[in-house]
Amino acid sequence: MRKTTILTLFFVIFFSTTFAQNFDVLEENFNQLQTNNKNLNHRLDVVEKMIDDLLWYQKVGDIAYVDKLYIYGPPKWKEENPSAKGAGNPVKFWTYVFIPKNVDVSKKYPLIVLPHGGVHADFTTYYAHIVREFISQGYVIVAPEYRGSTGYGKAHYEKIDYGGLETEDVFYSRNYMFENYGFIDEKRVGIVGWSHGGLIALMNIFDHPNDYQVAFAGVPVSDLIARMGYHTQSYRDLFEADYHIGQNANDNVAEYRRRSPAWNTHKYKGTPLLIHTNTNDDDVNVLEVEHLVKLLKAEGKPFEYEIFDALPGGHSFDRMDTKMAKEIRYTIHNHLAKYLKPEKPFTNLKDLQKAGYRF
Repeated sequence: MRKTTILTLFFVIFFSTTFAQNFDVLEENFNQLQTNNKNLNHRLDVVEKMIDDLLWYQKVGDIAYVDKLYIYGPPKWKEENPSAKGAGNPVKFWTYVFIPKNVDVSKKYPLIVLPHGGVHADFTTYYAHIVREFISQGYVIVAPEYRGSTGYGKAHYEKIDYGGLETEDVFYSRNYMFENYGFIDEKRVGIVGWSHGGLIALMNIFDHPNDYQVAFAGVPVSDLIARMGYHTQSYRDLFEADYHIGQNANDNVAEYRRRSPAWNTHKYKGTPLLIHTNTNDDDVNVLEVEHLVKLLKAEGKPFEYEIFDALPGGHSFDRMDTKMAKEIRYTIHNHLAKYLKPEKPFTNLKDLQKAGYRF
């Protein structure tokens, strides 16, 4: 009986030790696989970006000069090692520029600043039809790939500063255009963005009220505190990452508030503003934009807004190629043209429909 007990104990210890060792190896291999997968995703994003860059020429090259420029914005807001070589240097990023092919450099042209949406995303040919609409009216466009954008590797991805210095990257891209293109009118600048791009548009006119003559914010992310409440943990993880905010909204509500347009409306000085949202938005819940609208009203400043009722397309309802989406964009273009005075503003819906396609 004693021998049996000793043998049993021996086998328990042996197999427990062996399993623990194997588990450590399995865990290490699993972690390595996860790292490799993340690195592979970044490399695939770079390839996808290269392909999309070629598509830009195919989709708008008949009416626009397409360029991609390497510029910079402010230093990172958060340095892992503040004393490391290069710490405190400006953040470098790419930005797209679209210029009408019939440009006359002896004239002045209005500028549209067009930041893309997405927590980690990039400016893709998803916007090609909208770019064509702007170019057809005589606008120059700058579309920055601000810090945190995808398609430029892990390092740029991890520079993300949602609602923070990314908004200054966009402002720097605006300023770059005047420093380098003498045919752009500094008194005719509009900023247009949807979703996260809508947040950036709002924060730009809040922080730089004298530098934009008009703005449009479509389905804008407006209240990050509310957003953390109704989104999943996988979404919250993007903000809680060590290289980003590094805390959840419960641990640092002030930081999430600082990055939310709804909590910054006191800075709004009355730049002509149009806001659109949709009650069946499956990304930015209408409650965020309703909160923003109420607080803007409380500030007593003039602005325009429309809450659409369950239109097809949800989050993308006014960016699609449908007839209804084009009709809504026609009102957006009219809003912008009122203040930016492009050479060839749309006078009817057929103008917009014709501009959106390459024949």
